[in-house]
Parts: sequence; C-alpha cells; structure tokens
Amino acid sequence: MKKLIIILTATVLVACNSSKEKNKIDKNQSSEMATQNDKEKLNDTVAYEESIMLLGKANRKGFQMDAFKDWFSTGYESYPPDSETIEALKPLLKDVTITVFMGTWCEDSQRETPHFYNVIDVAGFDESKLTLITVSDEKTTPQGFEDGKNITNVPTFIFYKNDKELGRIVEYPIESLEKDMLAILSGKEYKHAYAE
Repeated sequence: MKKLIIILTATVLVACNSSKEKNKIDKNQSSEMATQNDKEKLNDTVAYEESIMLLGKANRKGFQMDAFKDWFSTGYESYPPDSETIEALKPLLKDVTITVFMGTWCEDSQRETPHFYNVIDVAGFDESKLTLITVSDEKTTPQGFEDGKNITNVPTFIFYKNDKELGRIVEYPIESLEKDMLAILSGKEYKHAYAE
C-alpha cells in the first residue's frame, strides 16, 4: 500500500510539474504571438492587374521588390535636389514628422516618391520620423490609415510639427519638392495643386 501511495504521489507531482511547465510554455507562446500581432506589418502586397501593389504601412525596403525597384531606383538616381534649398531646409526638418500616402500603381507616385526620398536623404532627415502609407487605387487601406486625412490624390506628403499639420504637397509640387517643403516648413503661404 505504501508503494502504491508513493507511486501515486510521484505521478501527481510529475503531472503537476509538467502541467505548470506546459502552462509556462503556453503563456510564453501567447505572449510571443501577441507581440508579433502588435507589430505592424510592413510592405504587404496584394495582386493588382498583372502585377502587385504595396498596401498598408510600408518602408523604403518595399520599393526594392522586383515590381517596384526599377522605377524607384531610376527616379531616385535621376533627381538632383537643389543644394541651396536643401541647406535652408535641413534645420527646419529637425522637429518635423512626415506622413506620405502613395500608390505603387500610380505614375505620379512612381515619379515623386523616389524624388522625395532623395531629398530627405540629402537633407539628412531622420527616417524614423517618416510614415509611409501605400494605398489602393481607391486611396484606401484595409486598416483605414487614410481615415480623416482627406486623401484625394496621391502622392500626398503631409508635414507635421507637434502633431499639427503644417501643410501638404498633393500629387505634384508647385515648384519642386524641396522648394515646396521649404515654403511649408518656413511658414510661408503655400497652396498645393488642389487647394481651393
């Protein structure tokens, strides 16, 4: 009888310990899954016509995909930002955040977005302060990133300081990207192409 009690006690202890260990693993796995879900996906693609388009939050790495790298690289390398304007722009970019809405399917976005990246690179802008949102041809995202932003045309470059919109460039610049950015960030009167 004593042997049976010892065996049963040992079995219960082993079962409890393995159950605790199993619970510990399950909690760790749940925590990892929650962390992965909390991280925002970047550079998601969906089918578009005979190719793909980026849709949702993205970053520069997304433009290195085969479907986009030719127009991005060509546009980036072919755009010579005005150095005098860039020098005036540099100190104004320090406390600014920028949100860009663009469509990889859109010719205007394909032209202006690589130029924009060239400008911010030459100006030394901290890219962690840039949010890139890629939209469908209806100017929407599954996550609704465009909600309340009045995105009518792309690309749209929105400049913020202390969470307040300073201005935006819509579809194409009036003078050049860097000159329009300088006008917006220096507080000069600026109207984008679709402003009333």
